[in-house]
Amino acid sequence: MIAVIDIARPKFCKGQKVEFIGGLGTIRECHPNSGNWSYLVEMAMGSEPKMGRIGYETTILLFETDIILL
Repeated sequence: MIAVIDIARPKFCKGQKVEFIGGLGTIRECHPNSGNWSYLVEMAMGSEPKMGRIGYETTILLFETDIILL
């Protein structure tokens, strides 16, 4: 028998602007994770540093409890 975990719908959706400890960002993806939701959040980028940007260093993984709606 396979156990089915029933979780609520995600609180945030793709493209939504959110706030979290450490900054502001935009939801890029969400995935179910052990009965909760986890989100890939792209941080709002400030001005480009003198050394330039490396790439996607501004995308972080957060749980739904770590995010606040703007």
